[in-house]
Amino acid sequence: MDGLLREYLPILIFIGIATALAIVILLASFIVARQRPDSEKVSPYECGFAPFNDARRQFDVRFYLVAILFIIFDLEVAFLFPWAISLSSIGIFGFCSMLLFLVILTVGFIYEWKKGALEWE
Repeated sequence: MDGLLREYLPILIFIGIATALAIVILLASFIVARQRPDSEKVSPYECGFAPFNDARRQFDVRFYLVAILFIIFDLEVAFLFPWAISLSSIGIFGFCSMLLFLVILTVGFIYEWKKGALEWE
């Protein structure tokens, strides 16, 4: 048991050093930096104007459909590259399973198309 715990000692030392360094950096930023925010620093920065509506209102369903579309193509690319590299070693089972995967993705893409997610007003 001592041997097993001794193997974790470098990890614990690393976590301790990382925590101490993070605390030192945070304290140094409060000591060194000016803490006088002006009106320009606290103004909205993302879109250039103050928010005018409640942030908890419902989004249009097309935003979610675009997110689904992104996931479809992202997953397809993430799985097709390793599959293409190892195709010779995985055989016909790997080929058929990838075809099934692509059919499922195609069904998702057709669903998006029928819902009109690819047409933006």
